[in-house]
Amino acid sequence: MCFHKPPCPSAAASDRDAAHPVVTRTEQGWSLLCNGVIAFEDTGELLPDGKIIWPCRAVPAAA
Repeated sequence: MCFHKPPCPSAAASDRDAAHPVVTRTEQGWSLLCNGVIAFEDTGELLPDGKIIWPCRAVPAAA
């Protein structure tokens, strides 16, 4: 799906969210990346094979 040079990371790569967005729906909070990953504003991801990557939540530092 990616025609960029150099090609974007695959959906299986750890840096998959570095791929170029093909479609962005900011009003709905998601983007379709050229590697087939749907990336959500809350850092969650839906991979092309249906696997869910849950959002990363920052843990507050102890005072």
